[in-house]
Amino acid sequence: MIPRPSEVRPSSGTFVLGPDARLSLGEGLGGVAGWLREELVLDLPLGESAAVRLEIDPGLPSEGYALRVAADGISVAGGSAAGVFYGAQTLRQLLPPAALRRAGSWPVPFTDISDSPRFPWRGVMLDVARHFMPVADVLRFVDLAAFHKLNVLHLHLTDDQGWRIEVPGWPRLTSVGAWRPETMLGSRVHGRYDGRPHGGFYTADDLRRIVAYAAERCVTVVPEVDMPGHMQAAIAAYPSLGNGYRGPVRTGWGISTHVLNLSAESLSFCRDVLSFVCEIFPSPLIGIGGDECPADEWADSPVIGREGLAGPAELHGWFTAQMASFLAERGRRVFGWDELLAYGVPAKAVIAAWRGVPPTVLAAQAGVSVVSCPDISCYLDYRQSDDPGEPTPVGTRLTLADVYRFDPVPAGLPGAAAANVLGGQANVWTEHMESARRVDYMTYPRLCAFAETVWSSAARDFADFSARLAAHLPRLDALGVNYRPMTGPRPQDARPDAPGHPRSLPDRLAELHEMTADLRR
Repeated sequence: MIPRPSEVRPSSGTFVLGPDARLSLGEGLGGVAGWLREELVLDLPLGESAAVRLEIDPGLPSEGYALRVAADGISVAGGSAAGVFYGAQTLRQLLPPAALRRAGSWPVPFTDISDSPRFPWRGVMLDVARHFMPVADVLRFVDLAAFHKLNVLHLHLTDDQGWRIEVPGWPRLTSVGAWRPETMLGSRVHGRYDGRPHGGFYTADDLRRIVAYAAERCVTVVPEVDMPGHMQAAIAAYPSLGNGYRGPVRTGWGISTHVLNLSAESLSFCRDVLSFVCEIFPSPLIGIGGDECPADEWADSPVIGREGLAGPAELHGWFTAQMASFLAERGRRVFGWDELLAYGVPAKAVIAAWRGVPPTVLAAQAGVSVVSCPDISCYLDYRQSDDPGEPTPVGTRLTLADVYRFDPVPAGLPGAAAANVLGGQANVWTEHMESARRVDYMTYPRLCAFAETVWSSAARDFADFSARLAAHLPRLDALGVNYRPMTGPRPQDARPDAPGHPRSLPDRLAELHEMTADLRR
């Protein structure tokens, strides 16, 4: 099973789960029962002498569960509905892989399992700004994440290369900002483009559907609208938000210098966007990014004098405080990248630490809640091997074993500080993932390894994981996942038209050291 349960006590014998099975359930478990009926393709009518029993046991950890399979049937108890849901996901893994694709009568081995997660934040970020992903593909992504007991979907909705949500009163965000004239092919060092327009956006109803679907699978959707940088798509739609730029949505990768001008109009725009986001997403955390924001265009900003700031370097922190205050009035908190550590972290904010390991340490020691997602361990757009057949090989090499070695709590972090680490997150940046099949290839099975690092105990045994993964891959086959074969890339996986730019780990570590110098001062 993946992720590995805390305790498994198998015994001899099997229980056959089939079309005649009946169900009993405790209060508040109707949603879990409905989901389970759909996944098992079984009616599971309510009745006495039920073969499947779902119940809440307040004595268990909130997301923990106890699963028992014996001659009299299957019982799943959880500390909450989420705990029951995770127990039911483990039940699905006890069934033969064929049960994941069709109805039937299936043997379930006798066993006693006690389990609960190590971390409350078990996340995966999906970037739908660089390449738009239709709603059905997002829902499938949620299903696969939930199958591996991940519970946060960080949805990266806007960037320089595309704006993916409609906002009332700002129609050009989707008529203009959601579309770019062409897309860069491969790493930016090659300067290649495909010459084809790309775009798309989600309506309010689309977003509500994603949120509701995820909630049914115990996944919280944390939205991110990056600001004040990574805003070229919005500025292409409304040039008055910028600092003189008049041009298209960005077609190349990398960081745009075209940022918000922080005028009263820009602040009003950001508040309108965040107000809409708060209306759609019930998440207590709202992502405002705050990363990679060049201050070049702020040198002569009138806001500096008006607000009594020392210079353009202080504008970022001032802006973040404005947005944090606005969100706090609505009972929400800021979720942002670790650059915010240099500008002043708003009260009760949560930081996503991505620039190597040091930002996690610095945030945790400063008493800031932090989600650990260092690029050298958690960026699933990074190449999986040195095989020349890997599609668009960028970044440092990040193998399955590398991901499995990741621990959200950096070594040597004192216990009091370690308590500030909420968990970990894998990030799926889609510059080089033009389709759901490509996302599958880059994400799995590495996300299987990641799921175990945030659910299971800190102890690691890659040989044991590899043996369980061999049994798990047929489940991914049954679910239609285009995962990377353990033997390496297939001929059809290559992208000769989109060449990459591999990096060495020492070079990247040196670069990260320079990038985080502002945090160490």
